[in-house]
Amino acid sequence: MTFLRPTRRTLFAASLALPAIARAAEPFPSRPIRYICPFPPGATNDNVSRTMARALQARLGVPVVVENRAGAGGAVGSRFVADSRPDGYTLLNASAGNLTIAPHLGAVGYDPLTAFAAVASAGESFSLIAVNPKLPVRSLAELIDYGRQHPGELNYASAGIGSAGHLRGALLADEGGFEAVHVPFPGSAPAATSVVTGDCHVMLDPITAPHVVSGRLRALATLGEDRWDAFPDLPTAGELGVGRNWPSGGWFALFAPAGTPPEVVARLNRAFNDALGEAEVNAALHRFGLRPVALSPDVLAERVAADHAATGLALRRLSIA
Repeated sequence: MTFLRPTRRTLFAASLALPAIARAAEPFPSRPIRYICPFPPGATNDNVSRTMARALQARLGVPVVVENRAGAGGAVGSRFVADSRPDGYTLLNASAGNLTIAPHLGAVGYDPLTAFAAVASAGESFSLIAVNPKLPVRSLAELIDYGRQHPGELNYASAGIGSAGHLRGALLADEGGFEAVHVPFPGSAPAATSVVTGDCHVMLDPITAPHVVSGRLRALATLGEDRWDAFPDLPTAGELGVGRNWPSGGWFALFAPAGTPPEVVARLNRAFNDALGEAEVNAALHRFGLRPVALSPDVLAERVAADHAATGLALRRLSIA
């Protein structure tokens, strides 16, 4: 039997292949994970990102590092994740703004229904309709009446063009039959500050909650399927006959690039859902206005597709898109 002696070229080629083979055999996860928040620090998305990143780190045994990549209603960070390697090491903390609203408003560089693999849901988000206390209104009905009596004078702040607050404000003005000026900010934190100082009048966002508790803002109603347990005496907009047919703008969820292996998605989903059951994580999410809801990747993907379609219809009806 004749044996062929390996040449330098074959030995070199084999040495190059070894790292790739080793990487393929690595269990997931075996190195740090990048957790992309597509909004600025201080925003609700950022708070949820940091809470869940810490929880995942404890369960996965590797660093999970939050990176803020804000801009274009969440589209900048979303595109970064969509273009990343689908290996589970770059994840997106998504919300309605960057997956079901911004893609209808212009070219974002990704298809929200095909560019991502749904991973896990952080939960349903409550929100508040809050005003500066100097505005002479103490109920949602009075706000609507004020808007009708002062056409074009009211304005509402949001976390930016294409944010959930942008859409909610437009829907409120449309259903209330009054004109209101949208004032976009680079994030929900500075938008809330503008309402506290009186530069803006109204905001529809969960980040207003601590300002309501401190008395710096006045809450008129909550947005959500039922009452927010942090404000049990505050009626929902639906109870007051407003917003019953609005598309959902209230959820936060984890996504990976499309093509991420199913076993990696399943591993992340288990860790994420386990974290939602932890008392400390649950309490933190409640403080940020969320009701934790564990979903499978398939159910989450169906939810996003339905919200994307309903939101598109609303935006076109309002001539926003």
